[in-house]
Amino acid sequence: MRLLLRYSFTLLAAGTVCYVGFLGMPRLAAQARAADSKPQPDVLILIDDERVVGRFVGSSGGSLSFKSDLLGDLTADWSKVKSLQAQGQYAVLGKDLKLRVHADTSNIPQGSLEVAGQTITVRPAGGGSPRTIAVGDAAQVIDQAAFQREVEPPHTSLVRAWTGAITAGASLVQATQQSRTFTGAVNLIRAIPIESNLPARNRTTFNFAVSDGRVLQPNTPTIKTEIVHADAERDQYLNESRVFAFGQLAYDHNFSQGLTLQQNYGGGIGWTAIKRPNETLDVKGSIGYIHQEFSNASQNQSLVASNFGEGFLRKFGGATFTEQLTLTPTWNNLNSWLASANAALNLPVYKRFAFTISMSDGYLHNPSPGFRKNSFQASMGLTYSLK
Repeated sequence: MRLLLRYSFTLLAAGTVCYVGFLGMPRLAAQARAADSKPQPDVLILIDDERVVGRFVGSSGGSLSFKSDLLGDLTADWSKVKSLQAQGQYAVLGKDLKLRVHADTSNIPQGSLEVAGQTITVRPAGGGSPRTIAVGDAAQVIDQAAFQREVEPPHTSLVRAWTGAITAGASLVQATQQSRTFTGAVNLIRAIPIESNLPARNRTTFNFAVSDGRVLQPNTPTIKTEIVHADAERDQYLNESRVFAFGQLAYDHNFSQGLTLQQNYGGGIGWTAIKRPNETLDVKGSIGYIHQEFSNASQNQSLVASNFGEGFLRKFGGATFTEQLTLTPTWNNLNSWLASANAALNLPVYKRFAFTISMSDGYLHNPSPGFRKNSFQASMGLTYSLK
């Protein structure tokens, strides 16, 4: 009897192992198929035979971008490239191409890439004859999916493509005097197309900044600092040129100048004087309406004004410098002109986080009595990039 039980148990264990193994075979086969279907990395070989493995991002003009598995983001001149094999799908845009929304893209080379001898060979995904284009004749090489999104923008485009940053800083003093200061800013921009190498169509910006401070001391009135600014602007580029029409609005509150609320509405013409992947410069002028409300209500006024300004952005070594300057003459009361200036330097810290140093200056030529014309503030804080 004991021998029979042992024999039965052995058969049951063997059957269980075989059954479990049979059930596991499809999973092992699926894992093997997934490993085989995993995209192969792109391979970049430089003229000194250095081999870089990773992913080809794209190119603009005479340089390309490549994301190395080991070295991170790299930029190299096409003249330094011996060969490139890219497994993804890309679109190669010639220098003479004038790209428009809903344009016919059948003549634009699209597919996987091979580069050798300063010649780009494009192999269509669905087969067909490969096409070649000289590296020197290619203005941009961009991801095919991104390219199609720009040519055929979705109906829900108003909620896409927003980028920007959120900055916050604070200080606290707890002693005989109690001091609390908070600064924050939200800067958003939506530029269409998303690819900066393509001709600009429109741009929307929104900015909000606040600085709030309190100083408390026994038997002394509380000293308050309160500066709030918000603005929005919509730019529409004309005929794929660097000239754009725009409308803007801005709201300001500055307790330090006795300004309860200033409303500024206007529209005009601008020009993108410099447009490079790492540098832009815009200049613009507008005509508009300003309404000012002061703590001294007798000073409240409505003004016909113009806004003349410029905005500059420069990227270098991972850091970003931005600067804006605006001069606003007021035509129906020449004594009430105003100006503003601000600058910020973003220094990368970790991934999307950066350390920001910023300065801003607001000038009212005709503030409330007892208040200074100038309002200057400098702040430092931590910035989180939304993209």
